[in-house]
Amino acid sequence: MNIGIIIGRIGGVDGVALETEKWIDVLKLMGHRIFTLSGQFQERPMDPATETLVPEMSFFSPESFWSQKKAFFYPETNQEELIEHLNLYSKVIYKKIVYWIQERKIELLISENATALPSHLEMGMAINKAVHKTGIPTITHDHDFAWERGDRYLSPHKEINDFISEIFPLRAPNSVHAVINTHAVNTLKERFGREAVNVPNVMNFDQPFGLHTKKNENLAKHMGFDKTDLFLFQITRIVRRKGIESAIRLIHELNDKKIKLIITGNYADDAGSAYYNELVNLIHELKLGEQVSFAYHLFHNKGLSNGDGEVRFSLSDAYAKATACTYFSTYEGFGNAFVEAVLAKRPIFVNNYEPVYLPDIGSKGFKTIMIENGELTGKAVSAMAEIIYNPTLATEISDYNFELGKKQFSYDTLREKLEQLIGIAKAAAGA
Repeated sequence: MNIGIIIGRIGGVDGVALETEKWIDVLKLMGHRIFTLSGQFQERPMDPATETLVPEMSFFSPESFWSQKKAFFYPETNQEELIEHLNLYSKVIYKKIVYWIQERKIELLISENATALPSHLEMGMAINKAVHKTGIPTITHDHDFAWERGDRYLSPHKEINDFISEIFPLRAPNSVHAVINTHAVNTLKERFGREAVNVPNVMNFDQPFGLHTKKNENLAKHMGFDKTDLFLFQITRIVRRKGIESAIRLIHELNDKKIKLIITGNYADDAGSAYYNELVNLIHELKLGEQVSFAYHLFHNKGLSNGDGEVRFSLSDAYAKATACTYFSTYEGFGNAFVEAVLAKRPIFVNNYEPVYLPDIGSKGFKTIMIENGELTGKAVSAMAEIIYNPTLATEISDYNFELGKKQFSYDTLREKLEQLIGIAKAAAGA
C-alpha cells in the first residue's frame, strides 16, 4: 500500500519527529511504500523519490510565524485580516496536499500531530479539508492537544478559539485516532465521543544501543572527568517540566565528589533561558560546579559532527557511560527517555510524572526508584545510592527491565498497533 505521512518537521530530535521515523521503519518492514510530505527536513538531505517539501508547512515559515503571533499574542490584531490570511494559505497547502495524494497514488494518510496541536493553523486546516474532501482513510497520530498546553493556544479572538475547537483535533468520519497514553484515550472519548487506539512510544529492541565502543571509551576525558567517576545522565532537553533541579539536588544529597551529573540537552526551547539560569544558580548555591556538567555541545542525537572536526557523541554513547539515568519530569506525553534507558540497560530514577507514568509505564512492572512531586526522601536517596554503588544489582535490574521493555515497547508492539489502525481506518472510509 502507498502510505502518505504529513508532518511539519522531520529529522530532528523532538518526540513527534523521532516517533514518525520509527513508524516509517515499521511500515516499511510491513511491506508498505512510504511517502513523506513535510515543511522541513532537518539535519539530513531529502530523498526526492519518496519525500516532498512544502515550505509553507514549516513551523518557521513566514506564513505560519505571522499567523501564530497574530492569533495568540496580539489582541489588537484585525481579526478579519487574520482569517483572510488563514484561508488563503490553507488553500495553498490544501492544493499541494491533494496534488501529492494524486501524484503519489496515496491510499492511506497519516497526519503526525498536525491535526491535533494547532501549532500550524494553516496546515491543520488544509489537512482537515483534504481528508474530508477526498474521503481517504486517515490515521491521526495525536501526540498532544491544545488543552494540554495551558494558555499557549488560547486566543484573544473568539473566532479563532471557535475555529480551533472545530478543527483540532481532526474528527472526520474516515479517520481514526492513534494517541500515546491512556489519558488521551479517555479524554477524546469524554470530549468528543471519539474512540482512539493507544500506541505507546517504542524502540527497536533488536538494534544494539548504549554499547561501549572505541569512540566513547574516552567520553569521560572529553567531559573533563576521570574514567573512575560515576556518571548520572540526564538525557533530555533543558525545559522546566524535566525536573532537572531534582537531579541536581540528588548529587548534593549523595555527597560524593566522584558522582557527576551530565545534562546532554540544550536550552534552546527554554524561553528567555529562565529555567537554565535557575539551574545554574542552584548549582552555584550548592557548590556543585565540579560535579554538574552541561554537555550539550558534545552530544548529537546521531553523533554527527558540526563540521569543524570537533568530536561529538551520540545518545547511545551517553547511555553507554551512564551508571544510572535521572528522569524526574513532572509532565510528559509519554517518555522516550525512559524507554531509551530501558533499551540501553541502565537503571532509572524517575518522578511519578503526570498523566502517564503509573498508568502507562510504571504499572507494567518496571523496577525503578520512583519519587513523588520531585521530593527526594532519605529512603529514595539511599535506594538510589545502593544501585549506584552496586554494579551487580544495577545489572540485575536493567536486564529485567530490558526483557519487560521488549514485550511492552518494541517494534513488534508497534506493528500490531499499526495493523489494527490500518484496518480501522480502511473500514471507517469504506475502503
